[in-house]
Amino acid sequence: MPEFTVPTHLPRWIQDHVRQYLDSDGKQGHMMDLSAAGGAGEVATLLLITKGRKSGKYFTAPLVYGEVDGNCIIVGSLGGAAKHPNWYPNLVAEPEVRVKVGTEDFYATARTAEGAEREKLWQHMAVVFPTYNDYQKKTERQIPVIVLEKQTS
Repeated sequence: MPEFTVPTHLPRWIQDHVRQYLDSDGKQGHMMDLSAAGGAGEVATLLLITKGRKSGKYFTAPLVYGEVDGNCIIVGSLGGAAKHPNWYPNLVAEPEVRVKVGTEDFYATARTAEGAEREKLWQHMAVVFPTYNDYQKKTERQIPVIVLEKQTS
């Protein structure tokens, strides 16, 4: 899988965050100030590479995450938009992903949590980033919660 890149289609302040994350090899940028996006200050972020289901190109997305049972948990909120973020259908089509959490870089298999597991993980992520609850109220779609299971080999 290719290297992490700065996503030039995102707002400048997010590009700057990703650039800092990459230039410091994760020593800086792991924590991101999301007050500009309605968050309450700094939250932990990871970088996720997915493969485009149509283009075959690789994309880097900076995402808020939490940890449960040794796995990273991410949320496909897109700010409560009516559609999923572009990275989510890519991840469903090709669940093998690359992840950078701080200075750690690893491959993972992604899966969408369902039922009681999803509810438990949603509650956890709503503590990590309470604005997720507002996002869910803005949309009729069920916002997906994704488990990134680290590959061991």
